[in-house]
Amino acid sequence: VQLQAFGGGLVQSGGSLRLSCVPSGSLSSVRDMGWYRQAPGKQRELVATITHSGRPIYADSVRGRFTISRDNAQKLYLEMDSLKPEDTAVYYCAASLGTLSGLRWQNVPYWGQGTLVTVSS
Repeated sequence: VQLQAFGGGLVQSGGSLRLSCVPSGSLSSVRDMGWYRQAPGKQRELVATITHSGRPIYADSVRGRFTISRDNAQKLYLEMDSLKPEDTAVYYCAASLGTLSGLRWQNVPYWGQGTLVTVSS
């Protein structure tokens, strides 16, 4: 499974961005997908995941502001609203043949290349 993320950029605080992730390869085996982020000097952290059936899980820091979705072609999206400077990070899409829930990021099997989101104050 290969993943390619798009949509990062520079946005002002309070603004919105939409990230996309296009998968290729053996997609029939993919179950959970998700978005993670890594800010400078910090560990990679979970942003949101979504199961094969479409059930989302959000980090507390983004719940109510971000929306994760996926379509029938397994394309993954992250709609980010009310962005804050602390949302600045490289965002990575991820996929697993099983669950991402409770999985340490180091054990996530498939990653996209990352896309930079910068939120100015």
